[in-house]
Amino acid sequence: MSADAITPVFVRLKLSLLRNGLRQSGGRKAAYITSAVFALLFAALQLIGLIALRGHAHAESVVVLAVAVLGLGWAVMPLFFPGGDETLDPTRLVMLPLRPRPLMRALLTSSLVGIGPLFTLCLLVGSVVAVARGGAAFAVGAVAVVLALLVCVALARAVAAANVRLLTSRKGRDLAVLSGLVIAIGAQVVNFGAQRIGASGLGELDPAAAVLQWVPPASAIGAVHAVGEGSYGVALAQLALSAGALVALLAMWSRHLTRLMTSPDGSTLPSAGSAARERSSTGLGRLLPPGRTGTVMERSLRYVWRDPKTKTAWVTSLAIGLIVPVFNAWQGTGSVYFACFAAGMLGIQMYNQFGQDTSAFWMVAMTISSTHDAYVELRARAYALLLITLPYATLVTVLTTAVLGDWRRLPEALGLSFALLGAMLATGAWTSARFPYSIPQEGYKNVAPGQTGLAWISIFGGMMAAALLCAPVIALTIWLNVSADGDDWTWLLLPAGTVYGAALAAVGLKLAAPRTARRLPEILAAVSKG
Repeated sequence: MSADAITPVFVRLKLSLLRNGLRQSGGRKAAYITSAVFALLFAALQLIGLIALRGHAHAESVVVLAVAVLGLGWAVMPLFFPGGDETLDPTRLVMLPLRPRPLMRALLTSSLVGIGPLFTLCLLVGSVVAVARGGAAFAVGAVAVVLALLVCVALARAVAAANVRLLTSRKGRDLAVLSGLVIAIGAQVVNFGAQRIGASGLGELDPAAAVLQWVPPASAIGAVHAVGEGSYGVALAQLALSAGALVALLAMWSRHLTRLMTSPDGSTLPSAGSAARERSSTGLGRLLPPGRTGTVMERSLRYVWRDPKTKTAWVTSLAIGLIVPVFNAWQGTGSVYFACFAAGMLGIQMYNQFGQDTSAFWMVAMTISSTHDAYVELRARAYALLLITLPYATLVTVLTTAVLGDWRRLPEALGLSFALLGAMLATGAWTSARFPYSIPQEGYKNVAPGQTGLAWISIFGGMMAAALLCAPVIALTIWLNVSADGDDWTWLLLPAGTVYGAALAAVGLKLAAPRTARRLPEILAAVSKG
């Protein structure tokens, strides 16, 4: 088959993959059609909005940032959704007699088929219409649209080829779980950005746009605006940057593609030296207490580091627990008490402790033969959580206080955080024994089918109970702040909150231990479901 004949075959192959995927089930077809309709509707509204932006003083800043974010989306899409496009895996073609250059041309062309490229095309066309002024600008805009679209597609292909061994492995599939983290953090950043723009206007975007207009593919759109302003030298430089980026991405893609098609897959085989180092690594164990306590703590910490679902929950809590109080303080709309949000986000990790073990909990259950064993197990898990949460909550509280400059309230904010953390440890230990539920290891669901009610009762019921348990410390804080001479005694809230939180945690663990020991069969059945 000639090189020119490969491209139509790959385009038909892409269309066949889309068509056959819709034939698998009615649910998949409905989901695809619904998502396609919403995506195209959003693309149309976006196109209309960008055209309406034409003539606005800050139109260039908006479109440059939009195209930059679009390029970032194309870069991370293969990492978080490796199964979204079967043609992203070129290793499926290794047995075919295809040379890299014709194969690249065919894959690049077939990549232009789909909802994603159509959405990108609409955004790019709207961006050009929004900033182009004069016939020369529109002529450059036609080149810029093609160039920016090719940069986006080549970027996705190069990233996929560079990481395809990882993305098709178990660890790569686990990486997709982290997409929830990106969405959660991105939503918070967008929220704060929208608040800032709403308060100060679109002019807030100008400094960022001034930098991103020199970063491909946004530089191609920047060239259109530059031509409209008469800055032909700047426009030429920006187009050259986008063209250079396209050439570099194609070269990187070609290098990785050649390596994938000609070398064996040894990416998932650890070397003997690394395996020996892993087996002999006991540094973490040396720092922990001896006996069952240290063993359980090490197991819990290894779950945080190695288990994808547990890691995602922890990283998401750490990120949002920092972003919400610090960003609000930075915008001048927050309070030092917002720092308690960090302790609350991490305190949630104490809930459903046994569900995090899934079906492996039976090995833990075999080691629990008494209330004392259950107590030591729960206490060690709480210790592992405190090992991360205490310094983290302190750090977030100090940062929030520093941004606000309200150092006088630091002791009471820390006291409230520690009291809340102790209350959540207590209620989390009890609900873990009373309302356990299973966490599926595959996919994006965090609750097994049929156990959603248990999850709601466990988490939200436990959080409400924790808030009620913190009522004495909250009341004391309010009383000291409204009292005439209470400011001189607010420092007492730090030791009071710390002692109160520790007492709550100790009582909660003591109450949860006998229930855990009695309900081991029920807990095992619940966490092994699904």
